Amino acid sequence: MRRSVRTVIGLAATTAALAIGVPALSTAANASTASAASASSDYDGYWGPYWSSNHLAKAKGYIDVNYDDDESNSVHITGKLWDLDHRTEGEGGKCAYIKFRVQNWDDEEDDWSSSFKSYKYCGAGGYKQFSFYRYDVAQVQAKVCQIGLHSSYPVKCGSWNDLYNAYDDDYDYEA
Repeated sequence: MRRSVRTVIGLAATTAALAIGVPALSTAANASTASAASASSDYDGYWGPYWSSNHLAKAKGYIDVNYDDDESNSVHITGKLWDLDHRTEGEGGKCAYIKFRVQNWDDEEDDWSSSFKSYKYCGAGGYKQFSFYRYDVAQVQAKVCQIGLHSSYPVKCGSWNDLYNAYDDDYDYEA
């Protein structure tokens, strides 16, 4: 199971502190600490900003991954989607669009589900907030595009960006 660097460092610091003679904590304090540790996130961090290829749409946000066991987790993704295209529809202006894709634990590596969640925002200069949960996820990626007001086909897409990848031990989530 993928554990955050922060969790590993915290455990190492606690072990080191106990090894050099910090007074033992009471049983109640140990139980409280264990409960707090299990309730904390196994990975969390900010993602983005990610852009459409023409930089007229932008998204950024936060991801929080909590594990129940090795292949059971809940992933909470929140964010904002900005429409930076000030042209009118008649002038060729488009809306901001973000789509997400996931790989579940029971999928083969790099076997992505189709886009399972997307958001569209038409409001030049403003943004739309979004929030959703997904369960038992090994990887999450996002792509920012533009889309016509009445269209279902995104254009000017940026590249797929990793928000979370449990398979990659060297992945730098804090980048």
